[in-house]
Amino acid sequence: MQGFEGAPDAWLEVHPWASRALQGIATGDELIVITWFHRARRDTLRVHPRSDPRNPLAGVFLTRSADRPNPLGLHPVTVRSVEGTRLRIGPIEAIDGTPVVDIKPVLGRPGAGVSPRADRSPRTRSRTRSRPGTWRTRR
Repeated sequence: MQGFEGAPDAWLEVHPWASRALQGIATGDELIVITWFHRARRDTLRVHPRSDPRNPLAGVFLTRSADRPNPLGLHPVTVRSVEGTRLRIGPIEAIDGTPVVDIKPVLGRPGAGVSPRADRSPRTRSRTRSRPGTWRTRR
């Protein structure tokens, strides 16, 4: 489900070696979680939108289908809580075990990418190379 359709929250678990990359993330922060739809079909180029056969076939680039040549998912989420190397985030349209490729702050609004807490100025984030499959979502 899409976020506006009632998609659930989930736990995002970060491997210990990458835990320092979470520094500064706080409850209420808005993030973009980039996932790899590991169960997607990469050879499917046309689908019935919303998996409804009553809808005419459309190219996957016009749909939100997980089946696509490069099955990346972009999920705008809000951090609900931070517990060690786990983030409770939501809403997110991903199944349990979906690999997370990267996490980025939402930009484009005043204060975006900067936590509302005034005690951190200037804002710094750890910069590390990410490896696909480094994180996985957990419901």
